[in-house]
Amino acid sequence: MSSQNTSSSSPTVGRVRNWLQGRDLSVFHSVADRHWPGADPLLPQLSRSANHGLLWFGTAIGIAALGSSARSRRAALRGVASLAVASAAINTVGKGAVRRQRPILDQVPVMRQLKRQPITTSFPSGHAASAAAFATGVALESKGWGAVVAPVAVAVAASRVYTGVHYPSDVLA
Repeated sequence: MSSQNTSSSSPTVGRVRNWLQGRDLSVFHSVADRHWPGADPLLPQLSRSANHGLLWFGTAIGIAALGSSARSRRAALRGVASLAVASAAINTVGKGAVRRQRPILDQVPVMRQLKRQPITTSFPSGHAASAAAFATGVALESKGWGAVVAPVAVAVAASRVYTGVHYPSDVLA
């Protein structure tokens, strides 16, 4: 009886997976086809600046230096700690478990593409996870700094789809 449940649910799971993959590809192509003035030079640079957490480490230094309270220093520290945990989890466990190939760049305009393409697997996005973790860590200590950092984190996540190195679901995960 259990083999019937497994076999009867497999076609449904397959249809759902195919539908989700189709939607993911459709949104990816929609982003690739769209031109946002000003984004072409900005988003690839923003994406590169987040490599290895450099954007977030610099931001943490800025928060600690510009903030006049212990809360600002705690926000910076919590942001970096959150980034470290997320980065370790995503880049070791997440990417190793799923091993999804990166999108094909044929449809993404060359000026948007990163000069150096990532060599790791696509799912989940380490950049998006690090950005979300840093912003969340900062916001848990300081709503003000969190409000400053959150739009940058969202832009980093969006830049990964815009530059063609991730599918939207890689970023959302």
